[in-house]
Amino acid sequence: MDTLMNIRVFCAVAELKSFTLAARRLGVSPAMASKHVVHLEARLSARLLNRTSRHVSLTETGALFFEQARLMMDGFDELEAAVRQTAVSPKGRLRLTAPVWMASALFARVLADYRARYPDVTLEVDLSGRLVNLIEDGFDLALRVTASPDPGLIARTIANVPFCLVASRGFLEEHGRPVSLEALKGAPLLAYSLAHADGTLTQDTAQGRKVIKFRPVLQSANETLMHQACLQGMGYAFLPKWLIADDLAEGRLEWVLPDKLPFAGRLLAVYPTRKYLSAKVRSFLDFIARDARLK
Repeated sequence: MDTLMNIRVFCAVAELKSFTLAARRLGVSPAMASKHVVHLEARLSARLLNRTSRHVSLTETGALFFEQARLMMDGFDELEAAVRQTAVSPKGRLRLTAPVWMASALFARVLADYRARYPDVTLEVDLSGRLVNLIEDGFDLALRVTASPDPGLIARTIANVPFCLVASRGFLEEHGRPVSLEALKGAPLLAYSLAHADGTLTQDTAQGRKVIKFRPVLQSANETLMHQACLQGMGYAFLPKWLIADDLAEGRLEWVLPDKLPFAGRLLAVYPTRKYLSAKVRSFLDFIARDARLK
């Protein structure tokens, strides 16, 4: 049997976790799809898939093979188009995972503009907040704010994302607008539980390092909840500017002491390898890296 077709069928089954769905995508029968995978396993002398009557999952060997095979097939499709002297244009489904706080109007506008330019790409965006395994979970790339990306992955800097200490206008009118870091001591904080759950903030200033001790009134790892609680006047919150850009522009939230509390996280695009990078991934990376709205 055609080894290339064997690999193509295997990749579809591994991605969709179903022989039936893979067969439907490729226009073959489920029985033929199964034969292709059996022939591939025989050729490799390795079991690639665990099969039950209801479930299909990758074996450890299958996951390693899928990582390279999927990238190879993307690259082969582009190479085949180039050999035929046809334009290689981004197309297909782009699976992306990103932080919860990117469920914002700003990022939605960026996605809409990307789709307008590349209408043959279908976007599937996971904003569950979980740290996914790109290979095992079948994602093309991840957007992450981290100082320590996985050393086994390629990381490309997209932008620096400002984080703002904000509060609602009503809260500030009731409690006063602080003019110094010292005025924040004991102030109510909606604390991000993965960074400053105890309400302690360390800030390097021209006068040395200062420690500000807020009073946590809500702890959560979900930025959307903290955003909504801040709008309700529960207290101060550190939130990514992308999430609250419209609130700042329309006065629902105010940026507190922006000159004294500058902080920016580095947004990285993370993906498995530069080799065989597909047109859909490359076009998305280039598009968001050039977008001035994300700077």
